[in-house]
Amino acid sequence: MPSKAIWKELEAAAVKASQRAYAPYSEFQVGAALLTDKGTIIRGCNVENASFGLCLCAERNALTTAIARGNHKFIALAVATPGQDPAPPCGLCLQMLAEFCTDLEILLVSSAGKKERTRLATLLPNAFRWKGAPATAI
Repeated sequence: MPSKAIWKELEAAAVKASQRAYAPYSEFQVGAALLTDKGTIIRGCNVENASFGLCLCAERNALTTAIARGNHKFIALAVATPGQDPAPPCGLCLQMLAEFCTDLEILLVSSAGKKERTRLATLLPNAFRWKGAPATAI
């Protein structure tokens, strides 16, 4: 379980990442900060595209960056979103995270300062699992 100081660092990293988001269509700038088992924090932001199906969520951006850097185990995730209330990751992001974590602590933060702590298993209780998945995936 991450310490209070780590949670603050994750939150700050997610907020900073949200400021780099490319969201000209929705104007919904999201930042994510993923904590690896090695203590590294990987940031990601959403990147929109005129062809909406090509948009990349902040959480998947952070996850794929972490994978590209050789990380496959994760401890915690912070997600910063605009608005009054925090917003959870979308189903696609949750399923992508579930490929590498059976559970993950998640901090959701809104630009209004509201915070909510939850878990991946709570947000996606019945994640798809392929029987032939590699042992490192679970």
